[in-house]
Amino acid sequence: MTTLFLDTSFLIALESKDDQYHATAMKYWQEFGANPAAIVTTTYILDETVTYFNSRGHHKKAVEIGSFLMKSAAVHIVHVDEALFEKGWQYFKRHNDKRYSLTDSISFVVMRQLKIKSALSFDKHFTQAGFIRLP
Repeated sequence: MTTLFLDTSFLIALESKDDQYHATAMKYWQEFGANPAAIVTTTYILDETVTYFNSRGHHKKAVEIGSFLMKSAAVHIVHVDEALFEKGWQYFKRHNDKRYSLTDSISFVVMRQLKIKSALSFDKHFTQAGFIRLP
């Protein structure tokens, strides 16, 4: 079974009808349901996503998304501990020529550790880091 990394940008597109990638994310998600894969994300992605919706006055949606991710048997959430944070921080520091966020850097470390090649993401940084972006 294929494993995919789930990024904040995909979650926002999926849940925001006014997002420029909403239709693409919805179509892919519906097709994805017919041929599911294992999904991995991190506590930092969860944090970014719920913060995004809550900061825009959508607390109920933030709780709904966070609860779905935490309860889903299909989604494995990697908890960012001190060791993972340090690896992400080192990755971030080494890539001063890029505009990667610390969350991106931690995501890339997780993907490499778990040998995940593809991410559900609309963030070009995943491509820059050598991963395949889906859709």
